[in-house]
Amino acid sequence: MRKHFLFSMTCIIVLLLAACGESNTEPSNKTKAAGQPDISGELQFYTSQPDEDAQKLVSEFNKLYPDVKVSTYRSGTEEVVSKLMAEKEAGDIQADVLLVADAITFESLKKDNLLLSYQSPEAENIPETLVDPEGTYSGTKVMATALVINTNNVTSAPKDWEDLLEIEAKDKSLMASPFYSGAAAYNLGIFTRDSALGWDFYESLKDNGMTITKGNGAVLKEVASGEKSYGVVVDFIVAKAKKEGSPVELIYPSSGVPVVTEPIGIMKNTQNETAAKAFIDFVLSEDGQKVAAELGYTPARDGIPAPEGLKTITEMTVLEADMKDLLAEKEEDKTKFGEIFGQH
Repeated sequence: MRKHFLFSMTCIIVLLLAACGESNTEPSNKTKAAGQPDISGELQFYTSQPDEDAQKLVSEFNKLYPDVKVSTYRSGTEEVVSKLMAEKEAGDIQADVLLVADAITFESLKKDNLLLSYQSPEAENIPETLVDPEGTYSGTKVMATALVINTNNVTSAPKDWEDLLEIEAKDKSLMASPFYSGAAAYNLGIFTRDSALGWDFYESLKDNGMTITKGNGAVLKEVASGEKSYGVVVDFIVAKAKKEGSPVELIYPSSGVPVVTEPIGIMKNTQNETAAKAFIDFVLSEDGQKVAAELGYTPARDGIPAPEGLKTITEMTVLEADMKDLLAEKEEDKTKFGEIFGQH
């Protein structure tokens, strides 16, 4: 009788432990709802963001979706696109999600039928002007190109772009190359179509000793160190450097600034569409846009303020041009730039 009782109790305990084990088992994706597809597997993320920013974005995404293994390829926009085109020619595009500087790049990929149309519900909170109507990409940030000065070297701050042509700036200025930086390539199209600037502006910059360097980070580094006194650079890296103690000052030129929105989109041949859509949703969500602000960017999403030292898009005078024209003449513009500055 005693043996029977002990056997019965042992069975009850085993059943209770099993039940407890089942009740404590939760989906690994914290936001997964009943009937929602499993979000896991591998995701190839191509971006022109700085490494630290890309890692932070992926890390925050993985807090929600720990079963997605994200591999990141990072370089300048032009080099990222070159890699994509090489993969296209080989018939094996590796990227699932793309996040690079400007909408012109995405318009080009869209024209080549390389992007997946996805109307993210989170895009409803992004200004309409920053979202492709066909859903192939959406802006994630507002990044203006402005002026930076070294405050130890410059006593009278410039007010507009033409101040780079003055004797005070001779041989003391630098800017990023449109052959590397997507923002610089976009700026080239904007400036050369502006009636007050045009190609004469670039030719005059060359005559005044403007130096061309690889990317925006290199521009800031030389100005912050004092090797150069003036730079043409994206705004957010200046605000961040000033906050960290660098002797730099950000100046939004009075006549206006070009703005890129660092769009994000999904490649049409993605091998993990479910995870790719989840990644887009996260980046455009309130949490994802707060990550952008924490990293020092002006978020694209309505209702989230710009970081200290930066302007929102409504506070800027934005220089614009026809997107189709910019796309059609992008390579011709770069070639002409190369002829002026001896670049290729």
